[in-house]
Amino acid sequence: MTDTVTLYRPVGLKEAEHIAASGYAAFPPRLPDQPIFYPVLNFAYAAQIAREWNTRFNSFVGIVTRFDVDAAYLARFDIHVVGAEDVHQELWVPAEELSEFNRHLVGPIRFVAAYYGVGYTGAPVAVDDGPGE
Repeated sequence: MTDTVTLYRPVGLKEAEHIAASGYAAFPPRLPDQPIFYPVLNFAYAAQIAREWNTRFNSFVGIVTRFDVDAAYLARFDIHVVGAEDVHQELWVPAEELSEFNRHLVGPIRFVAAYYGVGYTGAPVAVDDGPGE
């Protein structure tokens, strides 16, 4: 059995749609102005970004994803602290390495929380069983 690390990533509606279209098996390629894919190490940080950022722009919804990655593969990435040391921890995966990152996912990407801004007009996003920390 492969040792895994559980990570989280806040996404907007378009990225969530791409994830669903992949069969919940891959994150979509980064846009040209997005050189880094940054999964985060805990649900609280992902939820903060989803609530405070994603709900204010574009689709007005923030969705928290939870997924497992091969621990041996993740060891190549340093943990970056970008705020409070015990909360704001993330990995920086260069955009050109995202396909390789996707190959090291173990199991499906799950939608575990959704937050809605005042401008959201779509249907509720189906979420899984929660953060499970």
